[in-house]
Amino acid sequence: MLGDLPVGHLHPMRAPLLQSCWPELRWGTGQVVWEAGALDVAARSRRAGEVAQALRDRGAISGWRDEAYALEIPLADPCTARGDRLFELERAAFRFFGFMSRAVHVNGFLPGGRLVCGRRALNKATDPGRLDNLAAGGLPSGENIRDCAVRELWEEAGVPVALGATVQERGQLRSTRMTPDGVHDEVLHVYSLLLPAGFTAANQDGEVSEFLALDLETLAQRLLKDEFSVDAAAVTAWGLCHPQALTDLQA
Repeated sequence: MLGDLPVGHLHPMRAPLLQSCWPELRWGTGQVVWEAGALDVAARSRRAGEVAQALRDRGAISGWRDEAYALEIPLADPCTARGDRLFELERAAFRFFGFMSRAVHVNGFLPGGRLVCGRRALNKATDPGRLDNLAAGGLPSGENIRDCAVRELWEEAGVPVALGATVQERGQLRSTRMTPDGVHDEVLHVYSLLLPAGFTAANQDGEVSEFLALDLETLAQRLLKDEFSVDAAAVTAWGLCHPQALTDLQA
C-alpha cells in the first residue's frame, strides 16, 4: 500500500528481506504500508530506487535494465484509462513488488493471412527462446504508447518508421499471473500492422533470434504446444478474435 492506495502484491516469504531493506514500512495483517503521501514523485522514485538497488545487491532482483517504468494510481479498469504517476522504478523490480506495468505488442500480418512471429533470444531475462509477436516491449515512463510501438517495431523487427507509423490499435487486455520473480501484472496494448508482400523482418537490438511467417493452421499448432510466451499467446488470440481481424487477415 502507498498510504491507502493498494499498488502491489508481495509474497509473504519475502517480507523479512524487504523489512531489512526498507525499515520505514509499516507492517500489518496482510498489508505493508509506505506512508509517502508527503513526498513528491521524484522523492518517492529516489527512495524506491534505493530499496530496489539494495534488493538487487542481495540477489532478490535480476535482469536489471536501467530503464524505469511508471507506477500509476490504481484504477478500476486500467485498460480503458491511465492513472497519474506515483513514482518511477527500475522495470526489473516491478515483479518483486507485484506492481502493474504496461507494454505494447504488435501482431504483424503478411498478405495471405500469415503472421510474422519472432523467437526471443536465449539471453532474454524472461521467456528466453519462446515465440513472441512481431514486436513487443515494456512501456518506459514518459513514452507515448504509440511511439513505443513504432520504436519497438524498428528495434526488434527492422520495420521502417514510416511503415511502423501505420499500426492500428486493437484494444487492451490485462495479464496477471505468478512467476518465479513475483507477480506479473501488465496491461498489454495491442496493435496490428499490415506488412507489404516480400517484407523480411530483421532484428536490430539482439533480442530476437529468428522470425517465422506462420499460416493460421501452423500458428494454432504452435499455440497448442505452448511455444509462445504467455503474453504473446494472449495477444495473438486477441488479435485474431478482434472485430477487425478479418480485415487484417485479408489485406
